[in-house]
Amino acid sequence: MDQDDAAPTPTGVPGLDYVLRGGYARYRSHLIEGRPGSGKTTLGLQFLIEGVAAGETCLYITLSESKRELLAVATRHGWTLDGIVILELVPPELSLDPSQLQTLVHSSDLELGETVRSALAEIETLKPNRVVFDSLSEIRLLSQGSLRYRRQVLALKSFFLLNNATVLLLDDLTAEHDDFNLHSISHGVIRMEQLSPIYGSERRRLRVIKMRGVEIRGGFHEFVIRPGGVIVFPRLVAAEHEEGLHGPPATSDSSVDALIGGGLDRGTSTLLIGPSGVGKSTIASSYGHAALLRGERVLVLLFDETKRIFLTRAAGVGLDLQKFVDQGSLLLEQIDPADLSPGELSTLIQRAVEASNVRIVVIDSLTGYLNALAEQQYLVLQMHEILTYLNQKGVVTILLLANHGLIGNMSVPIDITYLCDAVMLLRFFESGGRLRRAISVVKKRVGPHEDTIREFRIGTQGLSVGEPLAQFRGILTGVPLFEGKSSELLEDKDPA
Repeated sequence: MDQDDAAPTPTGVPGLDYVLRGGYARYRSHLIEGRPGSGKTTLGLQFLIEGVAAGETCLYITLSESKRELLAVATRHGWTLDGIVILELVPPELSLDPSQLQTLVHSSDLELGETVRSALAEIETLKPNRVVFDSLSEIRLLSQGSLRYRRQVLALKSFFLLNNATVLLLDDLTAEHDDFNLHSISHGVIRMEQLSPIYGSERRRLRVIKMRGVEIRGGFHEFVIRPGGVIVFPRLVAAEHEEGLHGPPATSDSSVDALIGGGLDRGTSTLLIGPSGVGKSTIASSYGHAALLRGERVLVLLFDETKRIFLTRAAGVGLDLQKFVDQGSLLLEQIDPADLSPGELSTLIQRAVEASNVRIVVIDSLTGYLNALAEQQYLVLQMHEILTYLNQKGVVTILLLANHGLIGNMSVPIDITYLCDAVMLLRFFESGGRLRRAISVVKKRVGPHEDTIREFRIGTQGLSVGEPLAQFRGILTGVPLFEGKSSELLEDKDPA
């Protein structure tokens, strides 16, 4: 038996080899199915381009798109199809040549026979290593019956196997109902889907329905089509990644560390909850700035503001972050929830940790992340995998979650507190006709923490935290009332 028989063959698609545990099975036929526009042709071209780079003979058999159209697709992606043989199969009835028209034989019988014979003759002559057949929907229409269609595709599959070709059979799913006839005779089946949310760009995902003899990474994996081709973002499974180094706790530039027991432990996640403008981003920036001064790398994902505003606001409280951006140690990523899928976001975080050795990740904020996920019921599951992965890698994760509203009884759009190792609660309160801020730590899994409520102020020199305030009432209801003396509060001046 050939040792290469059914061995993994690279797909040429970033991320897909990881899902398939190495690639397509060599010398086997694989069914790639999806509605028009889902990306099948692009996927097929990438497979052949990868083959040309490996010195293999590649053949693209097209019944639905012309060579001219394929070349235009390649040009838009910045590719060249040099080295790929493109065989256009146009049945005589479709050529509009009067000399090719006939009436004695049923046209579909003649067209199907000539189409298949042309393809087989080219394969026998060329002996290709890789073949893309685009598409089976044309064969289905010419067959005019499921039995004849199945037999025809089975004959093609057997012929490809005898000629040691690795084949992708593209199917447009143009039938009224999904046709599962080919699933049983195909070695592998990949379904590509395109979803249209109410707002924002389309979302694409694929699922490996079947791959014989391979423990595939199951479930839906999101992908995008951009200049350069299809990019797959494998679903993050934290259990598949090894433990990383941890180290001493991460401290901040401020006295917030005293509240949380000396800093944020490595491999833990901390949730900052509070209304908009209360200081969540400033506290997160303080931890990020201290880490940058220690020579660590920091990733900040901005959902709710631009990079310019983030840097300007940080500079306003004495945190010069621009120089770290210029050095490349602070990675600022401005996220558009309408365009970025959650799968791409998790891949972005994973690459930052493994390729750039990021030690602190800030997600600002979970409210924006929630908007990025159309199926909101799966946000907690996806965030669980991200946090577990980051914890295993010894990364400090800081999550920001905004309450609905600014004052009064407030709620959060989603409860994610049970996933986090520590929770800081920030609130506005009123005293002496002024609006002030209060901070408390309501949860910490690792080590001790203060259970007091303290006032904190944001000034041009950073954050300052006052002494414990015992005369508070209603902090957890969202309507804090301070009943103590004004002398217990922080003075109205910037912290030194």
